[in-house]
Amino acid sequence: MKSLLKKILPRWLKDLILKTIKLPGLVLSPMFKSSQFLASFYYAFFSSQLSREHKAVLAGKAAYQQSLKDIGETSVLLRRNIHRLEKGLIMQPRRDVFAENFIGETVKIYQRAIKLNSLNPEEKKWVTDVLVEYFKVVRDTKTIAKARQAFNQVLNETKEEEKYIPYPFDSLPKTDIQYEALKKLFIKRRSVRWYQDKEVPSELIEKAVNLATLAPSACNRQPYSFYVSQNKEKAVQIAKCAGGTPGWAENIPCIIVIVGDLSAYPGERDRHLIYIDGSLAAMQLMLAFETLGLSTCSINWPDVEAAEQKLEKLLELKPYERPIMLLSVGFAQDKGGIPYSQKKDAQVLIKKV
Repeated sequence: MKSLLKKILPRWLKDLILKTIKLPGLVLSPMFKSSQFLASFYYAFFSSQLSREHKAVLAGKAAYQQSLKDIGETSVLLRRNIHRLEKGLIMQPRRDVFAENFIGETVKIYQRAIKLNSLNPEEKKWVTDVLVEYFKVVRDTKTIAKARQAFNQVLNETKEEEKYIPYPFDSLPKTDIQYEALKKLFIKRRSVRWYQDKEVPSELIEKAVNLATLAPSACNRQPYSFYVSQNKEKAVQIAKCAGGTPGWAENIPCIIVIVGDLSAYPGERDRHLIYIDGSLAAMQLMLAFETLGLSTCSINWPDVEAAEQKLEKLLELKPYERPIMLLSVGFAQDKGGIPYSQKKDAQVLIKKV
């Protein structure tokens, strides 16, 4: 019905209807902006624009609690706490007692993970190696001694030479990539919308994703997934859920949806991290594709309920999963147009404080 009305109604009438719908919000929102209480009242009774996020955050909190029992290939609590231990291990000067307030819960979850034997081998090794290193250097208190005893009961330390523990800066690999070379890569990375009718190989996607995971993420939780469609028909269908793809969606051979996972957090305060961490990973993903001969276009994903419902159904998303952005991927047409997109420079963007 909505699409039919769009076709038959004249432009002036559609504009009038839109203005009428938006009028209450334009009038009321300035009245409710002066305090947090009034703002909450406004979104509770006059606007449902944030309702999906509210629901997703609550669903994420419930899923987080469940993840403490049903540990799968990864554990967000272990990832966070092990990263916190790493930061304690590299502290200058390092304290002889640290992490007392969370080492008990960390070992308890570790015991459960070992019992279930479900952790990804790489994650299990990292968690184990850091815990071994922690108990080597920390001085016992009543709490730490209890945690040490519990850890030793399930420890099956590997004899591998390489340990997944903190290391000095000077052991990082050297690189010959300098500013000018990096600048060329950044300039080469443009938003490409016109692609060859050519399949994107799975091995190139996996290589790019492996580089994307090296992006920083708060407490190393990496609260995102990459939903990939290499089926052109479905890729186009997914792309059309977004508002910025009319006219060029039909030529997209592959699409990736970066999806945030709110089950990584026990509370509301960290709800924004999926967007930060997911975007950091997405930027590295785009640059990685560029080095593999593939072009990309990041596609904005505004919070529009009808679009959210379509994408949720297509990807079979869980209530606590939120799309962050879409990314088209493909081999660029040599003569396909690229928007100039003038960028702001440092003089405009830097604000001295």
